[in-house]
Amino acid sequence: MRAVVTRVKSASVTIAGELHGAIGQGYLVLLGVGPEDTKETAEKLAEKIVHLRVFEDGEGRMNRDIAAVHGNILVVSQFTLYADLGSRRPGFSHAAKPGLAKPLYEYFLACLSDLGYPPAHGEFGADMQVASVNDGPVTLLYEL
Repeated sequence: MRAVVTRVKSASVTIAGELHGAIGQGYLVLLGVGPEDTKETAEKLAEKIVHLRVFEDGEGRMNRDIAAVHGNILVVSQFTLYADLGSRRPGFSHAAKPGLAKPLYEYFLACLSDLGYPPAHGEFGADMQVASVNDGPVTLLYEL
């Protein structure tokens, strides 16, 4: 799995002109699923994100996790994180096929819920418009 995690002041996802999910302070997670990923990969990534400490403490250091700031999480599926950029036109053969990717995306959402952070989210395979107000900016890349 690959995830781009951005610390945000706010983020939202719109589908067909309708607001589908929105959060205030927290994380915008763009999630890509690879062909070798498993439920264990999703569990490990969810755990890492929930315990990530990138919110500032009283001394201005990134030392607080999402619980400390009462933050939320917005997850958007992003198969393009597995793009092959060897040419001018990206290829996507390195991304998991929808039959594997969709259940693992949904399982990742469930893992976050089980950890106490039911996420706002997009819709797998939909044409989505994502808006965010990045905080910092702080953007991290996970690859498991």
